[in-house]
Parts: sequence; structure tokens; C-alpha cells
Amino acid sequence: MSALITLPAWAQKVRLVTSAGDIVVQLDAEKAPKTVANFLQYAKAGHYDGTIFHRVIDGFMIQGGGMKPDMSEKPTRAPIPLEAGKGLSNLRGTIAMARTGFPDSATAQFFINVVDNVRLDSYGGGYAVFGKVVEGMEVVDKIKAVPVGNQGGHQNVPLQPVTIKKASIED
Repeated sequence: MSALITLPAWAQKVRLVTSAGDIVVQLDAEKAPKTVANFLQYAKAGHYDGTIFHRVIDGFMIQGGGMKPDMSEKPTRAPIPLEAGKGLSNLRGTIAMARTGFPDSATAQFFINVVDNVRLDSYGGGYAVFGKVVEGMEVVDKIKAVPVGNQGGHQNVPLQPVTIKKASIED
């Protein structure tokens, strides 16, 4: 007799190997299934490999997943529907989808909250949290403290690129 083992919703992990160290995020497919599936699809396709944390604001968040070191944007798939307001909050160490002012506009870019940003749970329709950092918060803290400036019309860009070398899905 064999039993089917189901993993808890928080079981899926993705390791972001960065030039500043490794960050491991654990994803919540139960509360943000479309967002998690989207993130995993980009990770499996190698989309995040070679991108940078292009927007770093100490006291707010670090954002990455869409820009190359020359600040050109990588092509993305169609936007996904917003999954904010599902019981996950933008607290320190959580990962959420970046988007434009339009709620259903998230594609590949994400951010990691470096402080509690609960105002983002409802601001403009909310920002969808889909996981949390379970290893490497000291790396996030190292990234949030890098010197930043303006580059090509973008603000808060690290003066020395912080690169995501590889995003890999862990068991």
C-alpha cells in the first residue's frame, strides 16, 4: 500500500545565487498560486540568471528580476492577475511582485521587503506577497546598504551591480 505524500504549501524553495551571497525564498502556493507558478516559470526558464537588483532603497525594499546590468529590460511574458489580500502581508523578509500602477501588471520583477511595509498590502490594490526569505536575510541586508545613484533615467540603482547569477528551484 502506497501513500501519496503532499508537501505543505510553504515547501517550494528557490535559491537566488547573487554576487552578494545566496538568498533562499520559500513560496506559498496555497495563498498565491498564480504568482508562485509565474515566478517558478521564470526561474525554470533561466530568466533571472544575469539580472540585477536594479532598485535598492534602504528602509523600504530591494527590487530585481527584470533588468540586465546595462539597465535594459529583459523581455517578459504577459502580466498575471494580482493576488494581493490573500492573507500574506508585506513584512520584513517577504518577497512580493513588483508592478506598475495598474494592479494586474506584474510580470517578472519582484522585491524583497527590508522593513515591514504593510501599507503595500492595500496601496493601489496591493502588492502580492508570495513567499518569504528563509536563508540569507543577512545578504538582503548587505544589498540594501550598497551605495546607489541615478543611471539612465532610473533612481536608486546600485553603483556597483548586484547580480543574480542563478535562480534555482530546490526540493
